[in-house]
Amino acid sequence: MAEKLIAENRRARHDYHLLERVEAGLVLTGTEVKSLREGGAQLQRAYGDIRDGELWLVGAHISPYEQASSMGRHDPDRDRKLLLHRREIESMIGKVQEKGLTLVPTRLYWKNGRAKVELAVARGKEQRDKRRDIAKRESDRQIERALKARSR
Repeated sequence: MAEKLIAENRRARHDYHLLERVEAGLVLTGTEVKSLREGGAQLQRAYGDIRDGELWLVGAHISPYEQASSMGRHDPDRDRKLLLHRREIESMIGKVQEKGLTLVPTRLYWKNGRAKVELAVARGKEQRDKRRDIAKRESDRQIERALKARSR
């Protein structure tokens, strides 16, 4: 079955060098699942955290489900536990303890009816790296335009 995108953190590609990616499951409540089915999620300020040998998704916003009763509503910004195999968690712990590496969620999507998050081990970009990427993108666009104009 195909994957269906819920939310994407496009800013992560701009702010970080994404080194390695891993897929993790999410522990969610019923109203969070219904809200995700409506597409109510944001990953912009989210990051992965390691606590007591477990991985957590911190800062992800899943908006409250409107049809839920007031008692059944969830906290939209609560920390959510991530599900990975033990050896994957240990591998992540080893990489994150390296200087300057962090866990950044890049995508939130449905896979076989289950919510998944794609985490990337990332190193923050410096300002000059961001400028270099923007300049490269602009030059690539100009080359494409020139080739397109030439082929007409």
